[in-house]
Amino acid sequence: MMRQSRAVAATAEPWQARPPLSRAAVARLVQLSGAFDVATALLPPRHGRLAALGEFLPMAGILSARAATGAVGLLLIYLGAGLRRGKHRAWQVAVALSGTAVILHLAKGLDVDAAVVSAILLALLIAVRGQFRAQADPRNRWRAAGALAGFAAAGFLLGLLEIALRANRLVGHPGVAGWATESALGLVGISGPLRFVHPLGAEAVSLTTGAFGLLAVGAAVVLLLRPGSPLPQRTQADDAMVRDLLHRYGADDSLGYFALRHDKSLIWAPSQRAAVAYRVVNGVSLASGDPVGLGSAWPGAIAAWLADCARHGWTPAVLGCGQAGGKAYRRAGLDVVELGDEAILEVATFRLDGRPMRGVRQAVARIRRAGYTCQVIRQRDLPPAELAEAVHAADAFRDGPVERGFSMAMSRLGDPGDPDCLFVLCRDATGRIRGMLHFVPWGADGLSLDVMRGDRSADNGITEFMVAGTVAAAPDLGVRRISLNFAVLRSVFARAEQLGAGPVLRVWHRMLRLASRMWQIESLYRANAKYLPLWEPRYLCFPTARDLPRIAIAALSAEAFLPSARPGVPRPRVPLGDSPVA
Repeated sequence: MMRQSRAVAATAEPWQARPPLSRAAVARLVQLSGAFDVATALLPPRHGRLAALGEFLPMAGILSARAATGAVGLLLIYLGAGLRRGKHRAWQVAVALSGTAVILHLAKGLDVDAAVVSAILLALLIAVRGQFRAQADPRNRWRAAGALAGFAAAGFLLGLLEIALRANRLVGHPGVAGWATESALGLVGISGPLRFVHPLGAEAVSLTTGAFGLLAVGAAVVLLLRPGSPLPQRTQADDAMVRDLLHRYGADDSLGYFALRHDKSLIWAPSQRAAVAYRVVNGVSLASGDPVGLGSAWPGAIAAWLADCARHGWTPAVLGCGQAGGKAYRRAGLDVVELGDEAILEVATFRLDGRPMRGVRQAVARIRRAGYTCQVIRQRDLPPAELAEAVHAADAFRDGPVERGFSMAMSRLGDPGDPDCLFVLCRDATGRIRGMLHFVPWGADGLSLDVMRGDRSADNGITEFMVAGTVAAAPDLGVRRISLNFAVLRSVFARAEQLGAGPVLRVWHRMLRLASRMWQIESLYRANAKYLPLWEPRYLCFPTARDLPRIAIAALSAEAFLPSARPGVPRPRVPLGDSPVA
């Protein structure tokens, strides 16, 4: 019952529902209005209006209004993303900016036509206010307030400094209070009480303070609307329930065990018999693999997750789900495309003999002749000293300081809560660890690769030696299937090698080979293919194609291929392991 609040009914907020004027349409109108505001700020005022307006406003105020109009337009363009996701705070800011734009259009040149456009936009936003209810990250308010205060204070102090440097060019002796008034009013584009002997001095002060005023407002709006990354919401009771579900249904998905990562939140079906594990990165709620639990309860868990995404304005996405999960997510309204294939070894049919396995067989024989040994052991059976040695070796073998992995990695080694994990340790003739594989359980009779590391100074072939050793030891461990690495877009490489590959496929193949210079796309495919595995497709689920760039950036950040701050994520208790796709 304590998790019932996280199990949202599927009918609470249907993901597929579309009002007559959609949020996307409203967002586009707001962005078009913003572009229109920017254009009017850049175009010269109509003949005669500037002189008429000069009778009521000083020239500095008119110029400040023009600059502010451009800034408002840029902010409206920026607000489009938040409005498209239904953010209530983005709607509030858009209403305030539209109302401000009405005044600014009049103040910058009596531009009545442009003011009417902004007024119409304001009325439209008020009319559709019911569509923008997504909650915002409450921490953003304080960040925005801090940025506003900080930039405003910096502009105020710099304005005072500008005035102090030109104190001998002031008309009269206004005093420090007059200086402060001039600097403060300059932040909002209003001329203060000071008069300079030369107009250039007044313009310099106005430019400095006005620029910082616009910067303060812009930075505050950006931070206010910045997508939040909430802390993981899970308890020890949640972990216990997930482990129970994995014990009963874990054989359905090789990625199920990775739902136990500490940085993933859990959202439950109303029946508590299934859950979606996810993490929010830059406004994208990333789930990985299939939902955990009973298949018939998946729709309830998926509906709860999608409703939670809609409530917070997050973009839902799923990395690496299987066919069953892909069908369930598609029925819930998401689009599904193939992401790649998972390499699976069937222990009963794996053989080193035969010409296709010649390279693997020779590598294994070469390493065995060099005196290497392979130890395959469950974590619970590994003595503490040897466990510490393995963890230290994994940390030493890591390529760089960054821990990669999210969808197919635990990012922890030696945790007391993972006694059934399997270590494969390759030692040289002196007994020193030179390579390591780490597997997590895949149901009662399977293993799923978590970490693959080796000493770069070791003999070539230790990975093949460890894989072959794992398969050889599998029957005694009760293991009949082993999931290896995931190969992104494997079918492109495989089909491009076939006779009759078309020009589009060949171009796509060349593009992926170029990308492989930065990311291990082709090399992972080749490394898997040598074992002649079964290939199981994995899929990417997303709302619309327009969301794919944001989802790609969020996924790369989650997998640590791009820099990403992870506030609040618990630090592992032991040195970490790499993802096999790192």
